[in-house]
Amino acid sequence: MTRPVNFLMFITDQLRADHLGCYGNRVVQTPNIDAISKKGFRLDNMHVATPICMPNRASMMTGRYPSVHGARHNGIPLSLKARTFVEALRLSGYHTAQVGKIHLQNMTALAPLWPQDPADRLCDEAFEADDGNYEQEKRGRWLDSDHYDLDYPYYGFEQVYLVDDHADIVHGHYRYWLRREVPGAESLIGPDNAIPAPDYKLTQIGQAWRTRLTEEQYPSAYIADRSIDLLNDYAGSEQPFFLQVSFPDPHHPFTPPGKYWDMYKPEDMTLPASFYSDHEPPQHVQWLYQRRDSGAATKKGTAVFACDEREAKEALALNYGSISNIDAQIGRVMAELERLGLQDNTIVIFTSDHGDFLGDHQLMLKGPIHYRGLTRVPFIWFDPHMSAAADKTSSALTSTIDIAPTILTRARAPVFNGIQGQDMQQLMDGSSKDLRDSLLIEEEGQRVILSIDTRVRCRTLLTQRYRMTIYDAASWGELYDLQNDPDEMVNLWDTPAASNIRAMMMEKLAYTNLELVETSPYPSALA
Repeated sequence: MTRPVNFLMFITDQLRADHLGCYGNRVVQTPNIDAISKKGFRLDNMHVATPICMPNRASMMTGRYPSVHGARHNGIPLSLKARTFVEALRLSGYHTAQVGKIHLQNMTALAPLWPQDPADRLCDEAFEADDGNYEQEKRGRWLDSDHYDLDYPYYGFEQVYLVDDHADIVHGHYRYWLRREVPGAESLIGPDNAIPAPDYKLTQIGQAWRTRLTEEQYPSAYIADRSIDLLNDYAGSEQPFFLQVSFPDPHHPFTPPGKYWDMYKPEDMTLPASFYSDHEPPQHVQWLYQRRDSGAATKKGTAVFACDEREAKEALALNYGSISNIDAQIGRVMAELERLGLQDNTIVIFTSDHGDFLGDHQLMLKGPIHYRGLTRVPFIWFDPHMSAAADKTSSALTSTIDIAPTILTRARAPVFNGIQGQDMQQLMDGSSKDLRDSLLIEEEGQRVILSIDTRVRCRTLLTQRYRMTIYDAASWGELYDLQNDPDEMVNLWDTPAASNIRAMMMEKLAYTNLELVETSPYPSALA
């Protein structure tokens, strides 16, 4: 009997598709990721189910939209009762392991932002809370201990080397290792211990610092090291494996180590065309500009803000450094895969959980404004058993919800009821050119921002030609002709000539929402 295929899946955090060489970037150096793309299949039009970390990672794991799996935005953990594709693989006989960031549960104990008045928080929810342990990724539990661990299997992973949070101050198993292996480790990390970098504006607002950790001590190297250890463990096993390698970078605060800090110079960076657009931006973007120009912008933390030219160029340069560091670590893991003779039976996948504005439209970080730099992510699939296709790319509309059913189908593992994604192998083998004619992106949050007087909730519909975004508490919206305006600079929402297009997109959105209602569980009786 033929041995089932293995899976090695790389995930980065906050990496937009056009920040890789294989997606056309001519500045950032990513030779190892580009090499996977060259021999594999690349999707050029994959978008997130939602451009927020926790809910989109939950969508990757379940193949379901946030409105259905329940982790609608950051701060809501994925139910431990939710079925994941990793658990389906484990039950089908796979070794399952994760190295790096998971973020399916809350990492902080900070109070929620919504409802704004705690008195408005109802005591009872629509569902009773289950008795699962939802404190497992909280930062304090790991920092106050040298032996705390997850309850296994953790969402299907039977083994985890956790590296949660961002920059050089991540927690998890990595922090245990760092304390054990590096004398005075705690005095080397964080902004207060950083190497001075006075030329960088981002260091002044806490969005970057120059870490004292070496490249070998930095979390990305640890993730590669532990992944290599696991590959060596699997090399002698008859069982197939699914190994997920998840880097917390490239994510703000930017702390690329060693030579990667100044591998790219801010003054050499070219900002996107939309940074210099003279078109009037939509209302919510104008609000961010006004806050910047009046000095009221909040530039610390994780919320989107309007930036100046220097801040955008610094972010690009440091982001590229983080990406090149990750690429080097992926190269190490791929070299070990080949040395162990596993490359001929291992599918290699590369993707990201969402993008980042990084200067698009003078914006930084991420937020509920669905420009393509935020929603479009890379997806590369190399299957050593797949016949070489004439066309090794596809522009079909694909989503992160499609990852789970694609992996399960390829592994010949049961695809469970309720998955909303589709098997992408039909694109890769050339049997189909499209999966769908329109694609939904959801987003809900806790913040009251963008001139909207309640927490932001929005939905985006994408077709090959158009992007429309509506907000539930606003009378305005966004509509772009991506064919004639790929940089999304001319909002057609209120343009009379585009009224028919807007109506068509609204109709498609209604049918798409109908298509994506919950289908699990099946009925157990007629009535």
